[in-house]
Amino acid sequence: MDLAQASVRILVASVVTIFTGETAWTQAAPAGPPAVGVVEATKRPITETSEFIGRIEAINRVNVVARVTAFLEKRLFVEGAEIKTGDQLYHLERGPFEADLEAKQAQVAQLQATLENAKLTTERARTLLGGPAGQQSTYDAAIANQRSLEAQVQAAQAQVEASRINLDYTVVSAAIEGKIGRTSVTEGNVVSPSSGVLTTIVSQDPMYVTFPVPLRQGLELRERYGPKGGLEAVVIRLRLPDGRMYGQAGKLNFVDNTIAQNTDTVTVRGEIANPILRAPSAAGVTVHELTDGEFVTVVLEGVQPVEVLAIPRSAVLSDQQGDYVLTVGPDNKAEQHRIKLGQSTPIIAAVISGLTAGDKVIAEGLQRARPGQVVAPGPASPLILSSMNAATGGDADTSGKAVGKKP
Repeated sequence: MDLAQASVRILVASVVTIFTGETAWTQAAPAGPPAVGVVEATKRPITETSEFIGRIEAINRVNVVARVTAFLEKRLFVEGAEIKTGDQLYHLERGPFEADLEAKQAQVAQLQATLENAKLTTERARTLLGGPAGQQSTYDAAIANQRSLEAQVQAAQAQVEASRINLDYTVVSAAIEGKIGRTSVTEGNVVSPSSGVLTTIVSQDPMYVTFPVPLRQGLELRERYGPKGGLEAVVIRLRLPDGRMYGQAGKLNFVDNTIAQNTDTVTVRGEIANPILRAPSAAGVTVHELTDGEFVTVVLEGVQPVEVLAIPRSAVLSDQQGDYVLTVGPDNKAEQHRIKLGQSTPIIAAVISGLTAGDKVIAEGLQRARPGQVVAPGPASPLILSSMNAATGGDADTSGKAVGKKP
């Protein structure tokens, strides 16, 4: 019995020793201040941007229609191809119009012959006025008949011209240069002015982009860019439906003079190049990046960058009261600063108020820092600094302080 009690005492003593030893080891190695990466708030240049939803529109658009009633004999274009001004598109039946023109020309010839005879009669009547056989009434009647025939000849010549115009209308040509759509009428059908649109031609390069701007935002843009040149102070860039940025830049050229009452927006328009992506195919079909009617995201960029107090966008935190950042004070304690943001980018946050130049903003390790807590500050990672420099065109030293702009 004594041996069993001794064994139990030894076992209990071992367990107590293990736990007390682990507790002592844990207390002997207290954790130090959390390490954080800081970036100094500095003045940096950023490009101000605003985004809107817009639509691509062709500058010129022509709906091709028939001017006369006739059978459509031949289509002369490839659907979807690029065409030039004056290219022939359709041939209509010419026979009836040629016959009508010849009949009108014959009528003119007949009236001209009658007019020549009337002129001779008038001349004879005028000669006889000097003798006993001459009568004034005969001469007056001859003049009246001659003038009537002259008017008839003019009317007949006008009819010839109208017939010639109608004959020319049997060849339907392109009024503008651009890309032609599909034909709505095939060969062998009768077309007329009431047949509707045969096909449509839209110009390709350059293109318009139109977009509505809310009135309140329009006033802000006017205040921002008006003193800097108005429409000339911004450039247009487009984000395509697949998320890619379009390679060409455009300029604004029109602001509507009326506010849309149902949306309280004003329509703004810009012009942007739309060159051919690759050489035309054997059939003459070309491909352009922008298409008439396409939805795009319009990005308005300021021509001249503006200086702002900049910090990394990742350093900005938000709660129900708004935006804030954590900074490192003189005693290495984390401090909370409520800030107001201005025009920012996905990488750079522009601070309007709440910070001053030189403040050390915590950009890394935010999850480990709390207001009033002592931290171990160090330079932010090179990735954050290089991203900021790439976004603003500046350089930075290893401490995160901007030291200049790239030329």
